[in-house]
Amino acid sequence: MTRKPTAEPTRRTLTFPAVHPSDHTPPAALLSSVADLARSVLTFKAKRFACNRRNAAETIRSVANLLLFLEEVPIPPAPLGGGGGGSLSLALSELHLALRKLRFLLEDCTRDGARAWMLMKSERVAGQLRASARAMATALDVLPMEDVGVPVEAREVAGLFVRQARKVSLEVDVDDRTAVSDLKSILSSFECGIVPERSRLERVLDYVGVRSWTDCHKEIRFLDAELGFEFLSVEKREVEILSSLMGLMCYCRCVLFEVVDIESNRQSNEEHAIKVLDHVNPDDLRCPISLELMVDPVTTVTGHTYDRASIVKWFRAGNFTCPKTGEMLASTELVPNAAIRRLIELYCSENGIPFAESARKHRDITRTVLAGSVAAEGAMKMLVSYLAFRLEVGTSVERNRAAYEIRLLAKASIFNRSCLVEAGAIPHLLKLLTSRDSSIQENAIAALLNLSKHSKSKAIIVENGGLVLVVEVLKYGHKVEARQHAAAALFYLASIEEYRKLIGEIPETIAVLVEMVKNGTSRGKKNALVAIFGLLMHHGNHRRVLASGAVPVLVQQLKSSDREDFINDCLAVLSSIAEKSEGTLAILRANGLYIITGILNSSTSRVGREHCVTLLLALCINGGAEVVSNLVKSSSLMQSLYSLLSEGTSRASKKASALIRLLQDFSERRSCSFLPAIFQQEQFVHAW
Repeated sequence: MTRKPTAEPTRRTLTFPAVHPSDHTPPAALLSSVADLARSVLTFKAKRFACNRRNAAETIRSVANLLLFLEEVPIPPAPLGGGGGGSLSLALSELHLALRKLRFLLEDCTRDGARAWMLMKSERVAGQLRASARAMATALDVLPMEDVGVPVEAREVAGLFVRQARKVSLEVDVDDRTAVSDLKSILSSFECGIVPERSRLERVLDYVGVRSWTDCHKEIRFLDAELGFEFLSVEKREVEILSSLMGLMCYCRCVLFEVVDIESNRQSNEEHAIKVLDHVNPDDLRCPISLELMVDPVTTVTGHTYDRASIVKWFRAGNFTCPKTGEMLASTELVPNAAIRRLIELYCSENGIPFAESARKHRDITRTVLAGSVAAEGAMKMLVSYLAFRLEVGTSVERNRAAYEIRLLAKASIFNRSCLVEAGAIPHLLKLLTSRDSSIQENAIAALLNLSKHSKSKAIIVENGGLVLVVEVLKYGHKVEARQHAAAALFYLASIEEYRKLIGEIPETIAVLVEMVKNGTSRGKKNALVAIFGLLMHHGNHRRVLASGAVPVLVQQLKSSDREDFINDCLAVLSSIAEKSEGTLAILRANGLYIITGILNSSTSRVGREHCVTLLLALCINGGAEVVSNLVKSSSLMQSLYSLLSEGTSRASKKASALIRLLQDFSERRSCSFLPAIFQQEQFVHAW
């Protein structure tokens, strides 16, 4: 995917990836670009700043004067002699650089979600504003006014600008200092286990412009993203303060803002996703190297986007060219492409693909085991006590709100889950599963799903009768979403051998999961599949899965689905089923052999191809000579198997090698009496 030349790369706050314009840029074009940058800076006049409001206003006023000067600068028709042309280009280039950095800074100061963070960085922001003003003043000093023929009046404007830029102090606002002091005092209260005054919380949030649940949620999402970046750094200097602010915002979101228009927010997000995805080619979301959906898209200096793991592997192999164009790269620098990442997230969300899970392969999940700071730990412990109390004695509306907040918190981190489990939230959530209110039931089962990922939660759920309650939601949940969450929760509960057995013994559980695979939504199909896969790990559930008619349904899904990830999941479940002779027989009777072979020959997914060869090997071993003879007749099969030897994983390569030997041995002998021992006394079945 090619990035448009005009697009700005996504960047962290308070980083300024501006560079000087090309040395070959004509002075006229350079002057025009500098004037355009100045105009773009003036647009920030109407925006709300989280901090340094007076300083920002002063800076924007000075840029307005600079623009008046730029509009009066004449461009000579030919290059100036005596070095004047070089001085002009140098001055304009420096102005261009300074204005771009200033625009980045103003974007950060007005960015939704970054308000509390920018307040804490108000000293640094003030310093950057001073540096910008002085850089522009220095550039004007270099500009050859007389050589260019700048009018006297314009020179006076430039002189005024330079004097003001060097005289102005641009110190941190007094109000900013007071707000920062209040903020630090609140964090200190959390550290000491003291509940902060509500009025102080409201005053700080109002000062930075966080005035609704949605505003607070944006702050949390931004801080979480910054933490992700910070944990990738060597120093990790900002982890403590970022964690503390995140704990504060989580507390405020739950305690200060009573009204959450959940359905409205969700509906608007879904509508936006659909509109965006209407104009997206899914193939453009795949890495040109791996051909898989990108998890961590990054852009090279040539403007092409790749998955980080793939392009880094390319570089480590000694390749320093662009994989798509063959162009030699001037630098191996990679810029995170957040715009493409958001598109992939939307695409995965709409199609039931668990992007969030795969995206975290590159995320250090251990960072969420701990709170990150004493203040964050204190804030979360206070918050979960507040929510547990709401669940226990609150009104119906308060319980629903508490369940929704727990749903979000439990999804966010391991530490949050631990606090919620210890606070006793699970028994109260289980009681809400029988609610007649569809919203309450959905939020409760979603919260339990996220909590079920915690090691201690599974036993608490089972000991409080949760298995039957979750299965009841799976069968009769008021909303499709609730039933989907129940299926996913069963997958996590099935990670314990004893619970796999108990779940399988609950009447109709597996049959309902199979029905969801057959007729559910994309997400429902996915959740049901993984639940079945987990239950198959208990030998007693194997016959129940077969009795439920799962195999014909899975084979039909292979034929009808065009979603690669879903096909891979179906193949994984069939591979588990094929491990036993009864499962092999069911797959062959459903005409699965031909379909699986076709997928192996046509799929571009390494995971899918590995599942296919695993399946084919199991079908040959358990199905006998007739299965092998049919595979031998496939002219393209051997080519696919040989490609796996060189392109597949080590496990796929070993299985492909075993299947190749088996097929070659059969071809050479052509007689049942000379078949390998694995075929002796096997029941032969019709395979096609």
